[in-house]
Amino acid sequence: MKQYATLYKNELLNEVIPFWEKYSIDAAFGGYFTCISETNEIYDTDKFIWLQARQVWMFATLYTIIQPKEEWKQIALLGADFLEKYGRDPSGAWYFSLNREGKPLVQPYNIFSDCFAAMAFGALYKIDPKDRYAEIAMNTFKNIIKRQENTKGKFNKVYPGTRELQNFALPMILCNLSLELKHLLELEEVEHITDTIIHKILNQFYHKESGLVLENIGINGEFVDSFEGRLLNPGHAIEAMWFIMNLGIAENNNALVQKAEQIMYQQLEYGWDEKYGGIFYFMDINGHPPQQLEHDQKLWWVHLETLVALAKTYAYNQNPKAKQWFEKVHDYTWTHFRDKKNGGEWYGYLNRQGDVSLPLKGGKWKGCFHVPRALMEVWKTLDT
Repeated sequence: MKQYATLYKNELLNEVIPFWEKYSIDAAFGGYFTCISETNEIYDTDKFIWLQARQVWMFATLYTIIQPKEEWKQIALLGADFLEKYGRDPSGAWYFSLNREGKPLVQPYNIFSDCFAAMAFGALYKIDPKDRYAEIAMNTFKNIIKRQENTKGKFNKVYPGTRELQNFALPMILCNLSLELKHLLELEEVEHITDTIIHKILNQFYHKESGLVLENIGINGEFVDSFEGRLLNPGHAIEAMWFIMNLGIAENNNALVQKAEQIMYQQLEYGWDEKYGGIFYFMDINGHPPQQLEHDQKLWWVHLETLVALAKTYAYNQNPKAKQWFEKVHDYTWTHFRDKKNGGEWYGYLNRQGDVSLPLKGGKWKGCFHVPRALMEVWKTLDT
């Protein structure tokens, strides 16, 4: 598996990061362009807070983990300055999107803007330890904790009291976010948050009868037989499992790592498309048609997060099953998502058959995050 470490390192440092360095920088107004075509043209200049924050985190993390390159630090600071000036409403909540100049476009309805802003400023504090960066990260984190029971607040369109659900995405993000901010949080707080979230994921969202992880459950952890309640997102569940593996490894908790590994395989085996290859985006736990029209698409982040989980599993126990699955997912991912003609950043969206359905390198939902983070994680995990 050592050869993969070299391959992923080269792709990260010689293709993907140079792409974002060259094409995403908005030198005139600050922040980053994320809507970039396959021919490297900026096709939209709106700025989406969670993508801006993810790129700050990525370049700050490259500086911390790979090499303290001044160019990477300056790119991180460019995005952070833009976010600091324009990203929040008067209450401290982070908008969803801004125009190029920094004027708000979409209200702060989406708590994931806040999650990635906290990650960004937490990472930035590591490379430029200014008090205000720590303060932004911590104030944002506290607001997330306050909002976690009603993440959309006044922007919630669900009628209260009839079918109230918990969504898997926030516990998954909080599991990782608490680790990202552990240099700013009290140890007891990190342990309390992670213990609570792990219990919720492994004992409530994890549907023991099927071995699958639900995207939505009832307020008391019960299964809800509805479109939302039957929904599966294999990629989300697999990504969460490598977060939990990280926790288990850090705590020397072999049982937790093994449990996360078992659940990861269950999602992967269920979500794999035996006819065309790749992992389905959405599924229904009872085999009914999902409501999402894009349910059978193959998405970049799903496959990349799976490669991270498999690499971590193999590095932990050298299980031949992890190697076999890694090679299978690697072959599909590098064959279909990587742009062999133009290089640089990868494609994000395929149809079920594996053909590129949106020829973009970045957009409203895809920025400088999943591809470079996964390349870095796999490289560093297997290079041991």
